[in-house]
Amino acid sequence: GAANVMAASLGIVTPFCSCSAVPLFIGFVQAGVPLGVTFSFLISAPMVNEVALTLLFGMFGWKVALLYLGLGLTVAIVAGWVIGRLKMEAHLEDWVRDMPKMSADFEATGMMLGERIEGGFQAVREIVGKVWPYILVGIALGGLIHGYVPEDFMASFMGKEAWWSVPLAVVMGVPMYTNAAGVIPIVQALLAKGAALGTVLAFMMSVIALSLPEMIILRKVLKVRLIATFVAVVASGILLVGFVFNAVL
Repeated sequence: GAANVMAASLGIVTPFCSCSAVPLFIGFVQAGVPLGVTFSFLISAPMVNEVALTLLFGMFGWKVALLYLGLGLTVAIVAGWVIGRLKMEAHLEDWVRDMPKMSADFEATGMMLGERIEGGFQAVREIVGKVWPYILVGIALGGLIHGYVPEDFMASFMGKEAWWSVPLAVVMGVPMYTNAAGVIPIVQALLAKGAALGTVLAFMMSVIALSLPEMIILRKVLKVRLIATFVAVVASGILLVGFVFNAVL
């Protein structure tokens, strides 16, 4: 719906990586934002932000950047809408669902600005206190894997000839962790070695939106069934993006 469009659009101007978007995800849930709308932001923020678009524009021109923007937003909007329709709020972890809902209405709360700031710091301490071990483990794992990216091997099967190159690229992107700016040099190297643009962009989106470190962090706030649904819906959208790029470019 319109709320998913707005949430995904907000993600364009918020250059968060997937891990830093998780605390915002918790805050949105606590504020009473519908789950599907929250997921639209969680997907869009790391994947379709201004950093990625600027770099893509500089490397490939406005046509590729606009096509990536349109398809990336579509993935975020549709995935969030689907998750919202599935009514999976029960698959949030209990501590997230049990967090007191907070109103965004400044006047209704009767709180002074200083009290709101203090309350914000308290909420940050509470959230970080619960998720920081998962964040450290996720980032450390992603950093170790990201340090070794077998570009020659990956480029060898990322051509347009084999239909399975796109799903394989998506699967290979999952164990890695980086943000849009960090993965662009890998994208450039793969393209220089002859990889197809759609396959490489599917790999890029998988690294950003479906990384294993992100799943480790999300496991603290989501139950397994909701994580599996999130991965399945987003992966389907990323596959579509890869096939479309390979077909039209």
